[in-house]
Amino acid sequence: MKITENTILAEILEKPELVKILAKYNLPCLSCPFAKYEVENLKIGEICKIYGIDLESLLKELNEKLAK
Repeated sequence: MKITENTILAEILEKPELVKILAKYNLPCLSCPFAKYEVENLKIGEICKIYGIDLESLLKELNEKLAK
């Protein structure tokens, strides 16, 4: 599995070690009550664009963690 900007948030949330990285980037969806209903549709690239999160750095870190 490789995470891209089109990866759905729900797929990332299945791996606890990746959730820690999302929290490090202050991803608001982790605590947003509305996101809990939308995680099956939210793409990580869209979330980063909306909230001004550095997508390239986030993807690099997530994929490095997956490679271990």
